[in-house]
Amino acid sequence: MNVRSMRLIDRWVGVPLCLLLTIARKVTDPFRHGAPLPPQRILFVKLAEQGSTVLAHRAFSRAIEKVGRENVFFLVFEDNRFVMDAMALIPSANIVTISTSSPLSAIRGALGAVRRLRQEGIDVAIDFEFFARASDVLCYLSGAQARVGFHPFGGGAAWRGDLMTHRLSYNPHMHTSRSFAVMVEALDVDPAVLPALDVEAGEESAQSPEWRARSADVQAVRETLLNEISGQDLPPMVLLNANCSDMLPLRRWPEERYVELARRLLTRYAELYVVFTGAPAEVEQVFALVNAVQSERCPPWRGKRRLVSFWRCTHCPMSWSPTTAGLHISRRSRRSTS
Repeated sequence: MNVRSMRLIDRWVGVPLCLLLTIARKVTDPFRHGAPLPPQRILFVKLAEQGSTVLAHRAFSRAIEKVGRENVFFLVFEDNRFVMDAMALIPSANIVTISTSSPLSAIRGALGAVRRLRQEGIDVAIDFEFFARASDVLCYLSGAQARVGFHPFGGGAAWRGDLMTHRLSYNPHMHTSRSFAVMVEALDVDPAVLPALDVEAGEESAQSPEWRARSADVQAVRETLLNEISGQDLPPMVLLNANCSDMLPLRRWPEERYVELARRLLTRYAELYVVFTGAPAEVEQVFALVNAVQSERCPPWRGKRRLVSFWRCTHCPMSWSPTTAGLHISRRSRRSTS
């Protein structure tokens, strides 16, 4: 299921669903008990755009301090869980996924996720999405009595219903890492005074979390690259990720500029190789860029199944290994992540 389809579903299905659930909430809230204090099991929801999930490290750390690592859960689209696996902040079994291979699989996955979260006894749900309605709905259906999320209030953002118990205003001038950390701290504040929030999210930790690729993964990438360039040793190499997906077209650099950049690098540095990278869904676009460069030192991968994709969040507070930053190898549509 492509991004456009997801957005259409979020709009045309999400709006009426948020409306119906908001009405249900207004009717049932008088009969509900308050959220348990302190919280016992915390769920974070971030379905897409996992680069910002890495920025939530402080929020995860604070939640772990509150309830323990084994009681923190994360809900994400199946294709995006590799970032959480790489961060290794919570048990792998606590990462709940939803498949988006088709609308039907997404519905089945969402229902299965809701059932799993209710079985786990989630009592707090924190929605990291800024504007999406699907995450809002899933937080409500998870059964959590306390739900933290962004609310449009004066109508300055997309309408998401009124499903959160702790409603916050999204501040575009606040760094995302701080915004996420504040959402955890909001649990200690009376919802009646929100969105006014007189709490500090704390300072950045002196030691940033680190992730290093496994030696077996490093060797696998080396062997794949050597095979593609038919060499004995790896030459100096520049990786260009053209981000050909349609997730956020506004931030995408024009493809012809990537081609021009690759040609300039190859002209200036005689021993340099330029390798275009991308996700499995971007294979055709990546091939088109390689063909446009027209250089033996910008190798066309021999067959789609041998495409090597390197994933890297350019704004991560984590120190990634430069050798295989967030490596992701796709073969026969089966991903192996570290």
